Amino acid sequence: MINSDMLSFGKERSAIRELFEKGKELKQKYGAENVYDFSIGNPSILPPRELSDTVKNLFMVSKIVDVKGKNGVDVEIESPNPNYQYRKLSTNDLHGYTSAQGDEEVRGAVANYINEKYSVSLDKNLIYMTCGAAAGLAITLKALISDPNDEIIVFAPYFPEYKVFIENAGGKCVPCIPNFNNFYPDLIDLEEIVNENTRAVIINSPNNPTGVVLDDKIVTKISEILDKKQKEFNHPIYLISDEPYRELIYNDNKPFTFFTKFYDNSIINYSFSKVVSIPGERIGYVVVNPKAENAIDLYYAICGAGRASGYVCAPSLFQFIIPHIINKKSDFSIYKNNVKYLYEELSNIGYECIYPDGAFYLFVKALCPDDKEFSKKALDYNLLIVPSTSFGVSGYFRISYCVKEDVIKNSIVKFKELYNYYKNK
Repeated sequence: MINSDMLSFGKERSAIRELFEKGKELKQKYGAENVYDFSIGNPSILPPRELSDTVKNLFMVSKIVDVKGKNGVDVEIESPNPNYQYRKLSTNDLHGYTSAQGDEEVRGAVANYINEKYSVSLDKNLIYMTCGAAAGLAITLKALISDPNDEIIVFAPYFPEYKVFIENAGGKCVPCIPNFNNFYPDLIDLEEIVNENTRAVIINSPNNPTGVVLDDKIVTKISEILDKKQKEFNHPIYLISDEPYRELIYNDNKPFTFFTKFYDNSIINYSFSKVVSIPGERIGYVVVNPKAENAIDLYYAICGAGRASGYVCAPSLFQFIIPHIINKKSDFSIYKNNVKYLYEELSNIGYECIYPDGAFYLFVKALCPDDKEFSKKALDYNLLIVPSTSFGVSGYFRISYCVKEDVIKNSIVKFKELYNYYKNK
């Protein structure tokens, strides 16, 4: 007998993945240049040059070590990060196991970078290197959920896989409705839905799918509500900050808020996928706030959840790359230009768009109440857009604009045809 829940997860792909696969089919049929795939957040810009340089240098050093031994490396190779030099790692070191929680020096580099940039005091011994943000979130939830009645609150609209990860860990996903005028969480609703079964709240800023960045004021209010509630129910309520888009902020008036400054029982979940355009390499980390209640036990529970889930260690090669490129990022000006052009063109046609503060998604009001029907109709114009029902709200659709500039420019005529279809019905 097979697990029916896992069968359901496998057979029923997310709307994002379903459209991504549909895009492959349409490109084969009509030609890639005639299909406008805005389905998935797959970066189209190149990783920073320093990443490929680091890979070359790591392999160069390893070959010398293989032949001459570690004492035979007498050439100093400049690192892109002046705080770190290339270690004398052999080929076996580069591709071998690290500690389950990640290489100690790599974790130290992560802690040092965050502490310096955000003026916090994180501990390398409370950092767990992961196979990307998805794995980090999945094991964090597994570490926190221990009872079928345990609830995890998510702020709608939210990344669809949150619900999958929560349910797989044995808990219940409880959405908090947004204020539709700015897509901030509705704080009245949040206060009402937090109860004795609440174990954690997942926060995602910049947000997927809206691109909204939460400012210090709203984060302070969220923290105050959770702090009051955890005192009322006499158990910790954790704030899980999911931060794959941390560096992708275009609004200078909304700098990133580092959540450990505002709330002690916080856990940071991060991925390098978007910042340096390597989503397929699967590398990230989880950080437990040293001020969290029973922080060490919480960290061990996350390590244990990783072990129980079959994560032996994060990819070793990319762990060793991280210290050298941790302060680098891809050229996000391309995304900024993409969204400016797309927002102006769609608004001129008549679409109602939410201008994003960050990430690389544009959230747009559908032209009919049924966003699934709208997304399906868009396929007739070879437009692949994700219906908002997937994200826990109805009546909108998401455009992922991390695509080549010509895809956006050539799609405008199709968006206009789609608009005219509905206006002329």
